[in-house]
Amino acid sequence: MWFPTQAGMRPGDGSMAELCVVPTGDLVPIPDGLSDETAAALGLSAVAAWMSLTWRAGLQPGEQVLVLGAGGAVGQVAVQAARLLGARRVVAVCRSPEAQKRATDDGADVVVPLHDSDTPADLAERLRQALDGGVDVVIDPVFGIPATAATHVLAPHARIVNLGGAASESATFTSASLRSTSASLLGYTNNALTPAQRRQALTEIFSHAANGALHVAHTVTPLTDITSTWSTGAGTPASRPVIRIGTKPNTTG
Repeated sequence: MWFPTQAGMRPGDGSMAELCVVPTGDLVPIPDGLSDETAAALGLSAVAAWMSLTWRAGLQPGEQVLVLGAGGAVGQVAVQAARLLGARRVVAVCRSPEAQKRATDDGADVVVPLHDSDTPADLAERLRQALDGGVDVVIDPVFGIPATAATHVLAPHARIVNLGGAASESATFTSASLRSTSASLLGYTNNALTPAQRRQALTEIFSHAANGALHVAHTVTPLTDITSTWSTGAGTPASRPVIRIGTKPNTTG
């Protein structure tokens, strides 16, 4: 079974323990063929990507999708999910060569590199070259310069869904860039989902993952090594750390 924790988002306990008390309504079955570690790596990041595309953006088959921050866990799933949901073209923006290769392997049609020296105009020009006309849906976990650049390449009635500020907590938009395309700027948080919405999203995500169509790069470490793992910062934004619980509870007696 998969279940969420509230630690770090709102008052509540975490799950780095051999035994946890979990409300029955929060449990989501993990299907046969999907490992616990893969389900844990996908988790709420996958929910954010999936629901940003479906619930907030209302992605339609045949639309073009731009994924900013495609090297992170949310971005990795967004690239794959956009393809599963029928996008005709998926363009990914990444920093590192490793992330760029992964985005290509995950199904991005074009990968646009992001450089520390980029201005919004620099990035916008590379996006124009990568896109096939204006972009319909932008998935944005980073904000900052990438989000500003994205507003220069929007199709009519485009939707920008922001779900993070990894690059910056602020971005600059002109009124004209939004008005001229009747664009929608939308926010997203997993905290706004009902348990039923989260469960439905995870059921669909896990089904695709069990078939090998959705995954997130991750590293696995045992709970007994959590102290060293935490202190050394195991994992990167592109490789999610997953803690393996080695002891199962005794259900006899």
